[in-house]
Amino acid sequence: MAGEPVPSSVEVSARMSRLPRRDTGPELAARRLLHAAGYRYRVCFPVPGAPRRSIDVAFTRSKVAVFIDGCFWHGCPEHGEVPMANNAWWAAKLAKNAVRDRATNEQLLADGWTVLRFWEHTGAEEVLSRTIAVLRSREMLATAPIICLDEDTRSYRSGNQAPRTIDSHQLML
Repeated sequence: MAGEPVPSSVEVSARMSRLPRRDTGPELAARRLLHAAGYRYRVCFPVPGAPRRSIDVAFTRSKVAVFIDGCFWHGCPEHGEVPMANNAWWAAKLAKNAVRDRATNEQLLADGWTVLRFWEHTGAEEVLSRTIAVLRSREMLATAPIICLDEDTRSYRSGNQAPRTIDSHQLML
């Protein structure tokens, strides 16, 4: 990527430098609902093994990472637009952001995390419901003693019940 672009104006430069990097409105709205629902989480949690990257909302015990991506910075297909001024530089910058997002996802998945990414225009209620669904499925997997029989089936025993076999594709991950 070429060097720093020349600002199209002093006003644009000042406006871009004031944009928040964390604690954006959509992040705060989602975090408020998660907290009100009784969930506790870490904010701006470092991505393990990836310096200078952080998870917006991290549920460290269940290893669930929630990202609220800004439409501009992360290239939303509905709302993301490449600026006309310094177009080539911005196109390369935004493409690099997308590559970094994919690398972050791969790093977290390799470490056993579940990654949830939402656009900033996604309603906080949807973020809440989808996050809770994933957290509950992860909790169920963590609390049920599961013995792996082979790649396609799993058996577990609950209380005095006989072991049951479940197709692993029925388990929500």
